[in-house]
Amino acid sequence: MSAPAVATGRTLVVEALSAGYGDTQVLWDVTLRIDPGEIVALIGSNCAGKSTLLGAISGVVKTWSGSVCYGDQTLTGLEPDRIVRAGVLQVPQGRRLFGSLTVEENLRMGAYLRTDRDVEPDLERILGLLPRLRERYDYLAGRLSGGEQQQVAIARALMGRPQLLLIDEMSLGLAPVLVDSLIALLEQIHQTGVSILIVEQDVQTALEVSSRAYVLETGRITLSGPSAELLDDPQVKKAYLGV
Repeated sequence: MSAPAVATGRTLVVEALSAGYGDTQVLWDVTLRIDPGEIVALIGSNCAGKSTLLGAISGVVKTWSGSVCYGDQTLTGLEPDRIVRAGVLQVPQGRRLFGSLTVEENLRMGAYLRTDRDVEPDLERILGLLPRLRERYDYLAGRLSGGEQQQVAIARALMGRPQLLLIDEMSLGLAPVLVDSLIALLEQIHQTGVSILIVEQDVQTALEVSSRAYVLETGRITLSGPSAELLDDPQVKKAYLGV
């Protein structure tokens, strides 16, 4: 991957993080980092804990131990809205749009914490990136196709002005041609200086779009390194690429 035009964010450092739900532990001592301007992939099988890790970073899953820091700010224990204000936003698995609201209303919901005067210019800029959403501006989100809904989910997150974007299973249930268009969108977002952590079951796609990657297996990081090297790693090929 080429470097973005301007890297505006800070370094995310997850250190020895453990988390789970109720009495069930899902993550054990997970450590990773994302430097400003990077696209980093997190790959693994179903139930490996990938979504739980994103939830712990974004504050929707309680951290049991360890820490999450973004630059000099500790995110551990903060409410999700505080983490959004810090510049870390998530595109959740399954999109989780407001189906009874229009595309416009969903996008404006992404800016609900903002008090600046640049919401309208940002909305125009994002619609410029996603002209299909301009065509569907007054449509109910629940009536859009899967690919269009994923565009709305990404655009809604962009309305929060992220410095770090967490994207959970972007390609889930989508045709390859739609996935290709979304990857092109991510590359455009990356070129504006936004760092990206992409969680993706489509390992080939994730490793091709990212510069570095981590492999999460049963709640533990088992492998990490440059994405190009992991594409050639025999363990990754056997487990995730069917080679």
